[in-house]
Amino acid sequence: MKNNQCCNVIKLVVNNNLCIGCGLCVSKCKNNSLIMSENKYGFYEARQIKDCSCDGECLSVCPFNPYPNEKVKTENEISEYFFDNQKKHHPKIGYYISTYAGYSHKHRKSSSSGGIATYVLEKLLDNKTINHVISVKASQNGSTHYEYIISSSKEELFKSAKTKYYPVTLSSVLKEINELDGSIAIVGVACFVKAIRLAQLNDPILKDKIKFIVGIICGGIKSSFFAEYLASKAGANPYEYKNPEFRIKDINSKASDYSFGCYDKKNNINLIKMSAVGDMWGTGLFKSNACDLCDDVTTELADISVGDAWMKPFSDDGKGNNVIITRSELANDIITYGIKNKELNITKLSTDEFLKSQQGSFTHRHNALPFRIRRFKKLGILIPPKRIFNSRIDILERLIQRMRMKTRRKSLELWLKEKNHITFDKKMKLDLTILKILTKLNHLKRRLIIKMKG
Repeated sequence: MKNNQCCNVIKLVVNNNLCIGCGLCVSKCKNNSLIMSENKYGFYEARQIKDCSCDGECLSVCPFNPYPNEKVKTENEISEYFFDNQKKHHPKIGYYISTYAGYSHKHRKSSSSGGIATYVLEKLLDNKTINHVISVKASQNGSTHYEYIISSSKEELFKSAKTKYYPVTLSSVLKEINELDGSIAIVGVACFVKAIRLAQLNDPILKDKIKFIVGIICGGIKSSFFAEYLASKAGANPYEYKNPEFRIKDINSKASDYSFGCYDKKNNINLIKMSAVGDMWGTGLFKSNACDLCDDVTTELADISVGDAWMKPFSDDGKGNNVIITRSELANDIITYGIKNKELNITKLSTDEFLKSQQGSFTHRHNALPFRIRRFKKLGILIPPKRIFNSRIDILERLIQRMRMKTRRKSLELWLKEKNHITFDKKMKLDLTILKILTKLNHLKRRLIIKMKG
């Protein structure tokens, strides 16, 4: 390939192991030299299939571009283009109007938590603000379990409810936008939302067509290996399972006490409680490398951000509750309408209460980010501009970060070699035990500090 020295996403992002798989670069590539494909570790990433035009358009929409334009350097700068009329700003959650917690009476049962995202999108369709929703649903082509699909009715929309911890890409569906009549809402995690906003700033058609973005507060992008591992743990063949469901509620227990389920080739359902699997989030297992350089905990560039209410009393309710941040007037109007008409059971939160709901994520992504940046730079990884939060972590927390980075990397390498949960668990046991002990000591340290201050 002659033009392999172009400063494109392949050279600066993919080869840097920071491609998150959003696919916006593919939609921006004018000579169609890029496609999205799944790599050997089960993540989508851009791949170059012919000579590059070297115009740099692909980098202009990449959320992990190491050399962005100064005007869109970080979420702080980008948000000014979309929410500059909002007076309230918090360094950890960005521009916002209000913060809430609660659920939709109609959609709670069929959703992973409180059903707020589905409620908001239904209202947008009802009032004709949008005509289509781009969200993740069961795949129609059989080559993957889930994909981004366009819904143009409420019936189609309802099929996209529930969280899917599975890699997806926007590359194909974005090419269909120009052919759609009417306006669009898109659902995505922080890095995907950032890419969409960057594309809107570069493309007037996208800016006009995409009227609303629902941001999903994310704990990290998982490889397809994650679903394979859970299928294996549940008793299915990791090569032949289907219809994985990641958040099966236990309404008689706590919100965190959910199950994974899938079907085997005989159409028997296989279930396993996630509490029996162990910590799959704090350990970083099967997580994308790029996630360790993400500092956007709350999808700051979305019109509305929704996540799980991981704080009491909401976390004690197995039926599920969302935390909510409204950033645009339209988003806040929908929530206040739902409260007034008793379609939503919503409690207003202070910012401090909201921050508690995502405390683990803020600690990892904000407090420990400078440490990981230093580690990445030592490895020669190009770092995109980050909002460096003024924090230093002690030796115990540094050890935890080192172990998380190790377990993330090791989990992918082990599952690549052998897709067997028994072998995997055996080889991961020592590292996970060390990480668990370090984490418990860190929690004890924090409790002692709080007690001494009190």
